[in-house]
Amino acid sequence: MNENVTLKTKKAAGNGPTEEQVLSVHHWTKDLFSFKTTRPDGFRFRSGEFIMLGLQVDGKPLMRAYSVASPNWDEELEFFSIKVPDGPLTSRLQNIVPGDTIMLGRKPVGTLVLDALKPGKNLYLLSTGTGFAPFASIVRDPETYEKFERVIVTHTCREIAELGYSKQTIEELRNNEFLGEMVDGKLFYFDSVTREAHDRVGRITTLIENGGLFEAVGLEPFNPEVDRGMICGSTAMLQDTKALLEKAGLTEGSNASPAEFVIEKAFVT
Repeated sequence: MNENVTLKTKKAAGNGPTEEQVLSVHHWTKDLFSFKTTRPDGFRFRSGEFIMLGLQVDGKPLMRAYSVASPNWDEELEFFSIKVPDGPLTSRLQNIVPGDTIMLGRKPVGTLVLDALKPGKNLYLLSTGTGFAPFASIVRDPETYEKFERVIVTHTCREIAELGYSKQTIEELRNNEFLGEMVDGKLFYFDSVTREAHDRVGRITTLIENGGLFEAVGLEPFNPEVDRGMICGSTAMLQDTKALLEKAGLTEGSNASPAEFVIEKAFVT
């Protein structure tokens, strides 16, 4: 821990990364953790975007793309990460403690933003593992509920314990003094696991194909006229889920050309 670091953001020279202080760390399982950091003055981002984040290693920044999990109105920044024992960055990042310093890029970017979707009624946020991170930001953004009548966020993991971060995020949102009333009756949380007994067992693709997802939230199968989607997860999950949306007639969009669904292009595995 660097005892000389204060809560005030330390600006890097030029366009390089800023140095931010770690404020808190929560280890959800042996493989998953989340942490909060200071937010640089003037740092702006759209809900769902990612930023380059990392540590100083041998005198040089070691950076990877991380979705910002905190809502865009929060004074702090939050991130949700996997632990990879031999990962160049996460093998080190998993050991951070409050007071440590991380490096934060200056330019948030990404495809999982509301601007990349055409207007619709139902927004499906489909995630696995740490792919829930950008949706933790989107579901806490009031604009999401101004644009959509229903917001369905799904989270599929191997084990029940790995759902801890998403469950707590949704619970705190529903109980929030200011946002709770706004999301009441509009936000649906749908979880499933693949390796343990649970109320819902199976990959999200299976639960889409067999209708389990739609039955649980009381909606009809995907319809390009009213449904919009965002996908974030492993490479295989992205490909398989994208294929199901396209089969239903939805087309992939982008910031430059909004359409019915978007996928994350820079997911940390």
